[in-house]
Amino acid sequence: MRYYRLDDGSDDRLIADDGDAAYDLTAVKPRLDDFGDLAAAADIAETGVDELAIHLTADAPAIDFAPEDAALPIVPEEVWAAGVTYEISEEAREAESGMPEMYLDVYGAERPEIFFKATPSRTVGPGEAIGVRGDSSWNVPEPELGIVLYDGEIVGYTIGNDVSSRSIEGENPLYLPQAKVYDRCCSLGPCVVSAEAIGDPHDLTMSMTIDRDGETLYEDETSTAKMARTCETLVDYWTAHNAVPELGVLLTGTSLVPEEGFTLSPEDEVSISIESIGRLENTVIEV
Repeated sequence: MRYYRLDDGSDDRLIADDGDAAYDLTAVKPRLDDFGDLAAAADIAETGVDELAIHLTADAPAIDFAPEDAALPIVPEEVWAAGVTYEISEEAREAESGMPEMYLDVYGAERPEIFFKATPSRTVGPGEAIGVRGDSSWNVPEPELGIVLYDGEIVGYTIGNDVSSRSIEGENPLYLPQAKVYDRCCSLGPCVVSAEAIGDPHDLTMSMTIDRDGETLYEDETSTAKMARTCETLVDYWTAHNAVPELGVLLTGTSLVPEEGFTLSPEDEVSISIESIGRLENTVIEV
């Protein structure tokens, strides 16, 4: 089941799409207006999100709905991210940094790199503009599988864009928070797919295109099978000895890295697709 949030200008509505029809779950349960509400209700009922949604669709009206109309599907209290989880990411971080050995050490270490990425106010949804810092000369999108967690447990998956200022991070690794956390630094969407529907998250095709003035500047694809660590391992390290939020997202790292020298520019269009989830599209502005 795919779960979308529809913002009709007055109220948010939770839409469940089973592949055959889209249902307005908010019409039968007004307190359910995004996936986080559904996850909370399923937790209280001690059932799965899909099982609860299927029960509600018996009375929910079917609606005409296009994924392009979707808003940010969830508003997580915190977004965190994992770094250097793919070999190409480790190589790219080495290339940008004056201290390359530290990234190789992380890639091969038992403990992954887990860092804070975004607050709700810094996170945008599909169709909204992602931001690149005006004080950075090298800015890139980072397409990633996002794990959606409720109370520390995996309940779904989404697409994330961990927009990053590589020139700032490369100048000194201690500048990582400034390279990663700023206005419009993260996008999520277009939907959340339940963990049950995804099945194995380590065998999904992921692709990204970057267009500028009608010309495709970058296009490539990869697979989450290339991740050096499992989603479960990343979640274990994120939740260990940490007071995690009730609703959170953990991004899992990228294996799609534009060649050295490419930088995002305002009005670029970034499109990220992950098998079984959909496509997340954003334009670019300077912040």
